[in-house]
Amino acid sequence: GYQPCDPQIICNRVNHVQTCLEELEELAAKRRKELEDSRQLWTFFQEMEEAEAWIREKEKILAAKSCGRDLSSVLTLTNKHKTMLGELGNRRALLHQTMKKGEKILAKKSFSSVGIQEKMREVCLRWKKLEEITGLHQQRLEDALNFFQFSAETDDLVAWLQDIYRIVSSDDFGHDDYSSQALLRKHRAVVDEVEKHRAAVLALRKQLALLAPDHRQGVDIQIRVVEVEQLYGEVAEVAVLRTQWLQDALAVYRMFSEVHACEVWVDEKEQWLEKMEVPEELDEVEVVQHRFESLDQEMNSVMGRILDVNQVVQQLVDGGHPSSDEVRSCQDHLNSRWNRVVELVESKKSQLSSVLKIQNFLLEC
Repeated sequence: GYQPCDPQIICNRVNHVQTCLEELEELAAKRRKELEDSRQLWTFFQEMEEAEAWIREKEKILAAKSCGRDLSSVLTLTNKHKTMLGELGNRRALLHQTMKKGEKILAKKSFSSVGIQEKMREVCLRWKKLEEITGLHQQRLEDALNFFQFSAETDDLVAWLQDIYRIVSSDDFGHDDYSSQALLRKHRAVVDEVEKHRAAVLALRKQLALLAPDHRQGVDIQIRVVEVEQLYGEVAEVAVLRTQWLQDALAVYRMFSEVHACEVWVDEKEQWLEKMEVPEELDEVEVVQHRFESLDQEMNSVMGRILDVNQVVQQLVDGGHPSSDEVRSCQDHLNSRWNRVVELVESKKSQLSSVLKIQNFLLEC
């Protein structure tokens, strides 16, 4: 009793199934798209919430942060702030990506735009405020860093000036020509260093003017600058005085050395003149006369040295040198010895002249 089915019926059934399948696929695709849009929407809100939470956290940190109490703490806080700036840059890039996602969602118009726009506006405002707070805190750190660096440099300058003051106010002027020369060389090197620091002292006022108002208007820092300027002035003044004192000491020691050399010569010639007996023979008289000619040349040289000594002594006395009495006494003693030698020479020359006259008279006879 089998009867074949009408092919048209089969075709209709197949077409019907195909149509149902296409409708099902269309519904599935629509559902997938709606779910995908929903996922993007809630991902967007989640990322925005995370951004807000991160902003709130950083706001609390910045509100609680101080600017440090000294240079070390400011440097530590500055390094931490640089790290936070790096985090801020990374978070800015993430927020920019999230904002782009929100714009894409708005462009699709799949959901109400009111909540999305409100959230974007709110987060943007908070982010802008955070960047302003960050910039202000960075400026405060820079101001504090400049202030503490200025204070540290000023303290170092004060310590250096105090050490130099102890050096230039020393009462050691040496004990002889060599030691005084060595001290004078060292002192000139110190004077050069003092002169090199003049620019740093003069620049303190300009550096102070560059500090933030709340720092440069402080009474302590202004007093500190005045103290540095006054201390530098004292150091420079004492350095000039020590230069003069060392030069005077060197002049005294050189004068004593020159006096000693002249007196050695005077002693030698004085002893020779006192022991010398004027010969009676003509040949011996001529020999002695040649010696006196050489002696005249030596005396001219020594006379020049004694005149130099007298000039140095006069300069020291006129300058009010503390050893003026001793120097004057030494000068008088040398001049007295020199006059004694001159008298002896004149006396011996007179005797020689008398002997020569007698000898010449005898020869003529």
